[in-house]
Amino acid sequence: GVYSFCMCPGGYVVDASSEPGRLAVNGMSYHGRAGENANSALIVTVTPEDFPDGTALGGMHFQRQLEERAYALGGGKIPVQLYGDFRENRVGEERFGQVKPQFKGDYAFVNLRELWPEELSQALMEGVEAFEGMIRGFSRPDAILAGIESRTSSPVRIPRDEGLESPVRGIYPCGEGAGYAGGITSAAMDGLKTAEEMIRRFAPPVHPNDSIFTDREESNHAE
Repeated sequence: GVYSFCMCPGGYVVDASSEPGRLAVNGMSYHGRAGENANSALIVTVTPEDFPDGTALGGMHFQRQLEERAYALGGGKIPVQLYGDFRENRVGEERFGQVKPQFKGDYAFVNLRELWPEELSQALMEGVEAFEGMIRGFSRPDAILAGIESRTSSPVRIPRDEGLESPVRGIYPCGEGAGYAGGITSAAMDGLKTAEEMIRRFAPPVHPNDSIFTDREESNHAE
């Protein structure tokens, strides 16, 4: 599937790299949201079958592989491409159209389809065309693509049982970092679900008719 993520009105695309030799981008807005453009991440779902190896850290290895390619493709700069050129699988002229970029960091024109497997490019284009049916102009040829936003959710998932407990007793992994959410709202929901399970196990709600309240009342009367 393809979905949008982290919509930034009046925002900027920033170089958010955190490791030497690897490159990742992110979107941000200043408090006034007064920039000329809006931006949002377009996310293509991947599964363990897409990873280069079948280990528990295969997702992280895939993430790092893509970030290394992005760094190499842009020569250390943010790789960018017009959507029309991306669709035609070419670099095109190194100039922008009516949509003017708002970047924090240097950029370089590239062919982003060299960055990831072709099936991900096909999925991305299908998603953009679907968005066009809802938001006119979304697939305009001079829309700017910049990559790679590879930090949308955790590349690993800590296993947990039906009671939401990990194989290490007493540890309850939850939220985005544990691999069970993909944003603020879904992380909050998973946190609530996990908290409810912990309450159910360790401190279940006490009914007013239970003995703890009855005994307390009797002891008060006795005094």
